[in-house]
Amino acid sequence: MTVKTESIELDGATATALKERAAERGVSVSQLVAELVPLAVDDQAIAELDRRWAAIEHGEPTVQHADVENWLRTWGGSDFRCWNER
Repeated sequence: MTVKTESIELDGATATALKERAAERGVSVSQLVAELVPLAVDDQAIAELDRRWAAIEHGEPTVQHADVENWLRTWGGSDFRCWNER
């Protein structure tokens, strides 16, 4: 069976990480990527991202960077609260 292959450009760090992860699992890089793609490309997730982006484009409010930064600083501390409970 002949398989058509394609090349995809990656930065060095990503390529190294994929090669290491594939070696750990005893599979080829292409097999590893084939296993990961269904996890990353989910129609519902893409639809949700599209919905959120459309809301932003229509001027709906977003969370300020400083608010997110302040919340992230609480991770692991006694002040931490889930995002919806902050």
